[in-house]
Amino acid sequence: MYLSLIAALLVLALAPGISAQPASPKSAGAYATGKYRNLFAEDGHSKREVQARVDAAYKQLFHGDPQTQAIAFAAGSNANGPLMYVTDWANHDVRTEGMSYGMMITVQLDKKAEFDALWNWTKSFMYIGDPKHPSYGYFSWSCKTDGTPNEETPAPDGEEYFAMALLFAGNRWPGGHGIYDYHSEAEKLLSAMRHREVMTGQTKFGKRSVGPEVDEQNAMILFVPGRMPQPFTDPSYHLPAFYDLWALWGPVEDRAFWARAAEASRAFFVKTTNPQTSLAPSYANFDGTPHITRFPQSGEFGYDAWRTASNWSVDWSWWHKAPAEQQLSDRIQAFFAAQGVDNYGPVYTLEGKDRGATPGLTHEDHPAGLAGTNAVAGLAATDRAQARKFTEALWNTPVPSGQNRYYDGMLYLMSLMHLSGEFRIWQPQ
Repeated sequence: MYLSLIAALLVLALAPGISAQPASPKSAGAYATGKYRNLFAEDGHSKREVQARVDAAYKQLFHGDPQTQAIAFAAGSNANGPLMYVTDWANHDVRTEGMSYGMMITVQLDKKAEFDALWNWTKSFMYIGDPKHPSYGYFSWSCKTDGTPNEETPAPDGEEYFAMALLFAGNRWPGGHGIYDYHSEAEKLLSAMRHREVMTGQTKFGKRSVGPEVDEQNAMILFVPGRMPQPFTDPSYHLPAFYDLWALWGPVEDRAFWARAAEASRAFFVKTTNPQTSLAPSYANFDGTPHITRFPQSGEFGYDAWRTASNWSVDWSWWHKAPAEQQLSDRIQAFFAAQGVDNYGPVYTLEGKDRGATPGLTHEDHPAGLAGTNAVAGLAATDRAQARKFTEALWNTPVPSGQNRYYDGMLYLMSLMHLSGEFRIWQPQ
């Protein structure tokens, strides 16, 4: 433990532009205090106004006009009850990313009926339950809206959010049975994420090899679980705020691992972000350097990478364990403020060159999802005047609608929840 702490401090001390600091003199994080900041209220909005803003965004995205507003759709029922899915409207599919985000949103907002319907659809259509299948124990990352898989391999960011949402659900709504025994479902998934052996076999889409979703040596989440010539990670998949909870509530034999993963991710944020801009690449090697693939944004700040600042800022808000996260937030907000707080685009080189929108993707030039995650960076920022500009920019951004409403809408709503203190740790009763 002491060696791990020393190593983490050395990483912080030696990283360009980041100094190793003593713990913040402010109060401990929300896990210890049970208090969650409401940045909108801090900036002068009434708590009633703030709650109304969150409620309106949820209502529009989950129960709005089906052609122009909603991303969530009822889909009948089965023996386990009602079914509901969240769809990427522009791509006409259902993704574990969106389903897990939907479950996190609904458990946070105490929408148990919607949570159960989303989880029922996920287990009914996305779960791979055949022990001989190479993705056994995981979820197909993309399906058609009728439940037919588009691929039968997992994306680890979905599993991460499924596991955390299920643990929160088990703590908030205990006593469930079958697929609604949320703690049991979460523990099985967390065990698979670390211990699933590599299995190679046929899927409907060809031969696949799938294994654990973490790299054991580096204690980091993988971009793709399975045999790869050079395994790598996605900085936006790193969720140390969740890992520390898994170190407390997850399977006993894995708790030390998740504590180590939380430390590794906090150090990784410093290594993978640019020392001047704090922009992170979409994909990265375990040493933090960009991982270049055929995908045009792989080594740049692209759509996946929007989430990274939110991840480290929520980690700071909940745990107050890595003061470097405050500097990262100050730096990334300073960068985007220099681009124009209401004008910046979606894709940049790590040094800060504007790449414009990526061909084939439908996001707007100034996307609401990125406005949201940049505002969440204010939870860790020390420059309150600068942070307020981003909080107000999000406040003045309408709920996403039309073609862009899936990814932008998910990040927008969760960002509203983070900034209003409505995204919380639900501890065991």
